[in-house]
Amino acid sequence: MAEQTSTGLPRSIEAAWGLGERPSRGPKPGLTLGRIVAAAITVADTEGLDALSMSRVAKELGSSAMSLYRYVTAKDELLTLMVDAGYGPPPEPSPDDWRAGLTNWARAEFLALITRPWLVQVPIAGPPVTPNQLGWLESGLKSLSRTGLDAAEKMSAILLVTGYSRNAATLAIQVVAPPGEQIMPDYAAVIRKLIDPNTFPELTAVVDSGIFDADDDHSAEFDFGLDRILDGVAALLPKGAASRE
Repeated sequence: MAEQTSTGLPRSIEAAWGLGERPSRGPKPGLTLGRIVAAAITVADTEGLDALSMSRVAKELGSSAMSLYRYVTAKDELLTLMVDAGYGPPPEPSPDDWRAGLTNWARAEFLALITRPWLVQVPIAGPPVTPNQLGWLESGLKSLSRTGLDAAEKMSAILLVTGYSRNAATLAIQVVAPPGEQIMPDYAAVIRKLIDPNTFPELTAVVDSGIFDADDDHSAEFDFGLDRILDGVAALLPKGAASRE
C-alpha cells in the first residue's frame, strides 16, 4: 500500500504536484527531484525498464543510491513520476471539432507510447491523478465539451479511445522488427506455399490483393480502428447538438 502523508495522499502524488516537504539540498550539490526523474527516463529510454533501479539512476547522476532516497522513497514512486513526465503535456483540445480533437489526442498518445515503449510496461495502478495525466484527461474532455454528451458518456468515450491507443501501441511495440529489417518480409509468398485456395478462398483473395507486400504502416492501421470508434461516438451525439461529425 502506498505510504500516506500529512495530506492524506500517497507520497508519489505529493511529489508529482510539488506538495509536501522535500530536502532543500541533497548530499550532492544540484541533485533535484526533476534531475532524478529525467535520469531515470534516460535509463528507461536507452536500456529498457528492466534495467531501471535506484542504483542505476544514481550511477547516471554520478551520485549514490542513498542520496536519491532523500527525494524518492521507493522505485514505485519514481515510476509514477516517470510515467507522468514521459507522457509530457497533452495536445491542444479542439472543442469546435470534437472528432479532429479526439483524433489528434489519440494519435498523440499512440506516438508517446511507441516512442517510449516502457510506458506500457508500467502497470496502471488506478485512475489518473498526476499533473500531465489529468491534463490529458482535461484536453480530451474539452474536445467533447460541445457535443451534448453527458458526463458519463464523455468519460466512457475518453476511456474507450485511450484504451484503444494503449492496446494499439502495445501491439505495435511487440511486432517491431530490428532496425533495418522486416518481420517475415516474404509473408505473402510463405502463405501461398501453405494454403490451398479452395480451402482458404477468402485468405487467398486477401493475399492476392497485395496488402501483405506493402510496408507495415502502423499509423494507417491505427487510424482505421480509431475512425470506427469515433463513428460509434458520433452515433451517440444528440440530434441538433452544436458539434461536428
